[in-house]
Amino acid sequence: MATPAVSVIVAAYNAMPYLTRCITSVAEQSIGQDELEIIVVDDGSTDETARELHRLAGVYPGLITIFEQPNSGGPSAPRNAGLDHARGRFVFFLDADDYLGPEALERMVAMAEKNGTDVVLGKMVGVGGREAPASMFRRDQPKTDVFSSRVYWTLNPMKLFRRELLERHALRFPVDLSIGEDQLFVGPAYLHAAGISVLASYDCLFWVQREDEGNITLRTGGTEPRLTFLPRVVDMILESVPPGPGRDHLAQRHLTVEVQQLLDHLVHEPRPQQEKALARLAETIAPLWHEGLNERLSAMARLRLHLVRHRMLDELLALVRFEKELARSSVSTPLIIDRGRALARYPFLRDPDRAIPDNCYDVTAQLGVRHRIDRAELHGTTLHLAGHGYLHRVATEDVSTELVLRERDSKEEFRLPVTHTATPGLGADEDNGHYAYEKAGFEASVDITTAADGDPLRDGLWDISLAIGAQGITREVRIGSKRANAVSGKAATHVVNTTTGPRAATLYTTHPHGNFTLDLGEQKHPVLPHLGLNDTVRWAPDAPTELEFTGRCTLTAHPEGALAVALSNDRGDSTSFVASATGGSFVVRVSVAEFPAGIWHGELRLGDWALPLPALPSNLTAAKWRRRALPWYAKPAADGEDGFALHVARTDLVKAMTRRIKP
Repeated sequence: MATPAVSVIVAAYNAMPYLTRCITSVAEQSIGQDELEIIVVDDGSTDETARELHRLAGVYPGLITIFEQPNSGGPSAPRNAGLDHARGRFVFFLDADDYLGPEALERMVAMAEKNGTDVVLGKMVGVGGREAPASMFRRDQPKTDVFSSRVYWTLNPMKLFRRELLERHALRFPVDLSIGEDQLFVGPAYLHAAGISVLASYDCLFWVQREDEGNITLRTGGTEPRLTFLPRVVDMILESVPPGPGRDHLAQRHLTVEVQQLLDHLVHEPRPQQEKALARLAETIAPLWHEGLNERLSAMARLRLHLVRHRMLDELLALVRFEKELARSSVSTPLIIDRGRALARYPFLRDPDRAIPDNCYDVTAQLGVRHRIDRAELHGTTLHLAGHGYLHRVATEDVSTELVLRERDSKEEFRLPVTHTATPGLGADEDNGHYAYEKAGFEASVDITTAADGDPLRDGLWDISLAIGAQGITREVRIGSKRANAVSGKAATHVVNTTTGPRAATLYTTHPHGNFTLDLGEQKHPVLPHLGLNDTVRWAPDAPTELEFTGRCTLTAHPEGALAVALSNDRGDSTSFVASATGGSFVVRVSVAEFPAGIWHGELRLGDWALPLPALPSNLTAAKWRRRALPWYAKPAADGEDGFALHVARTDLVKAMTRRIKP
């Protein structure tokens, strides 16, 4: 029997009517049934689950293997049973409530095999109001690890695992836990994996909120189950990861998510149980939390942990109530601004009876930055910018906003002043208008010939930021991702005149973030692709001694008269003819009637940029005219096979007469 690529393991308990969609979504995967096996473990269901499983097995013969067992009380035992019978190179655990996108397994297997990774996270999408993890799915990550990404913030087992990894480390779900069993399976798998992939560009798993809220993964039981599994998770981290940034990265997740969830249950328990649970929680997290972790934690998390450490039960209960009210409120917590720091008015701020440190309220690093660009355009050598920027909940008093230009590679930077402008009514559309930002506007004009402390900006990619400042607090943000509809993010390449000659300047927005950057000196936006000459060269219909060149010029702007055809002959004479541009095209008419005799070559020029002129058609008729009563002509030169060559000469009358009388 051929080894399938994937064994999909489904633990099912009273899974109707969700089971049908779940199994069908697997059976009809684009990877093909030859690459699949579906193992369903019915964990003592009392509804129609068993009957539907056997019906589906008949619809997909040979694809579904069914195991039945008495109810175990949780997902661990059925998942382990399925894993014991799996034959695939990979396994995927799927809850019977959920379902897969049509190409999910094919894409995840391909990503694992291409990158040699042992675990693949496919993007999760919440259905029916269920919130799915999101922070780790902002972009595809072909190969990462548990310390360099946000993958640890999703510890559910609905992922693709290389089965050899699970067997080599004897990984199974603990059967003595009612919740948290997935963390003690997925956590070690992450830590032992040779690599982890994240597939964020395709909706792989649809995570369903059951109408009866009977999802296996949503069953809870107060603080006791959490205080049972959390110490084991802490031990797993302490034993597997040495002290340092890696351990702190994992600890951050548990010190925020698990602690908050436990406290949400704590408020519903009797006082004696609350006191015991709080003491156990403080002992459990003590090995993970140290002062150096504070920079990784939000102010609210720091405040929670301080109260937990000091067993301040009443204050914790008040904080939980405050958080619930805050979640329902449409107004963000007000701030105190003190000596350049922003402190959130969370409970017990600067209460002398509690003496809680200010750093538990310090949200300076978390302040939201709001900004929008209403104008961004180059005129000549000057970049004009306008818009607004402010710090959320910080009134626009003592505004000190500056524009920042920073060269991407060298990190050289220049800070330039802006003109602050009034923005009446700004802020009315958020926080129920509780906060106003009356002077958040700015205007700036940046001349590239003087912006470097009076000198020209050198060639490079100059990223544009706004250092938004008010009341002694400053936060820097790249600008452009939020802009008015009339402000284009399309690259606009200009050729501008400077005292040192023409320069290329392109204002564009980066991909994928959409922030403005000024490209000086063709780092990413060369000028020549904007210029082109058509192959057809002819004598103008209304002027038989004028050669007509046509082409395109898609530059946003260039100096007037700078685009021209320049010609010179083999005797040292030269001349030029300016292009007449309309839209993205141009015409150059070259009058040859005054050309000195010689073989003329030429090119299209724009400052220091040049394109060779196309070769003249070999069958182009000669142009003829008289100059001072003598006949002249211009025709393709014999040496013009590889480029433009025009022979201009006076007609030899003797030879002309000889040709005429020759019989």
